[in-house]
Amino acid sequence: MERYELATLSTTMGAAAKLGARLRDFCAADGARGRLLGAWASDIGPLNRVLVLRGFDTAADAAAERGRTLASADPFGAGEFLTGLSLDTLAPFPGLPPVEPGAFGPIYEIRSYVLKTGGLAPTLEGWAEALPGRTKLSKLLLATHAVDGPPRIVHIWPYASLEERARLRAESVRVGVWPPRSAVWLTPAMESTIGLPLDVSPLT
Repeated sequence: MERYELATLSTTMGAAAKLGARLRDFCAADGARGRLLGAWASDIGPLNRVLVLRGFDTAADAAAERGRTLASADPFGAGEFLTGLSLDTLAPFPGLPPVEPGAFGPIYEIRSYVLKTGGLAPTLEGWAEALPGRTKLSKLLLATHAVDGPPRIVHIWPYASLEERARLRAESVRVGVWPPRSAVWLTPAMESTIGLPLDVSPLT
């Protein structure tokens, strides 16, 4: 896949449980581009948010679908529940396999880091160097960089439980395979959300 989109839907309380079929239908409607890959309700981090991951074969398809979403009076079928909507268009790190549906969770951690100016190239290099060791410990679902807005990276890691997450993250530091040496290019602007799959999510 050439592009991904991570949509963040800020919603009224309790909306996530009502959005499954509506969200799926919006992503599968006539004229829609791309493929629904994941949909999560935030459980730890900023609450009352639904995060939707879609994949696109081309940058043109991603741009067209962003236009359709922004023009919609009912984006993701969530119009009556929305208090905010942001769309991040993302390019995958080189050499990583495309995201495919599967049961890898049910805990998904979505992390985003803003980079210092000039930090993208060394970040890509540092991750390429460090990922073979890190992914021996646990699966990386996705690593991307934003193609618009502030220079930043977005990555998603699935875990079987919060306890497994804590254990594997500590182990990666203990054995020295993480963080990558390019971490010096990160700013303090970092966010992490633990998401739980909605019933329509192809990633569970």
